[in-house]
Amino acid sequence: MSEVVILITNSGLGVAEKGLREKMMGVFLSTLDTFPQLPGKILFYTDGVKLVVEGSPVVGELKALQEKGVHLIACGTCLDYFGLKGQLVVGEVGGMAAILEAMIEAEKVLTV
Repeated sequence: MSEVVILITNSGLGVAEKGLREKMMGVFLSTLDTFPQLPGKILFYTDGVKLVVEGSPVVGELKALQEKGVHLIACGTCLDYFGLKGQLVVGEVGGMAAILEAMIEAEKVLTV
């Protein structure tokens, strides 16, 4: 595990139609899973929390990363805002303090 943290703030990757953005996020996460050096944590806030709940098109990819030891943290305030707190299926709920701590302690933070 590395000291890299990935910050996900959107429910898809890039700027395009929703279907393509979601597909690209799936490709990103499944490709990440093939790398020998994985991030220590993936943080989710704002629309990014929609990826860790029921109905997310990338739950399988995220579960695979979590099983390899990647720590997944979703913003509790954001989950509450979208009415999704009870629908978390992968990762754990954390506050902004946990998110900030992970970013500050990281050697590198990548935002996608």
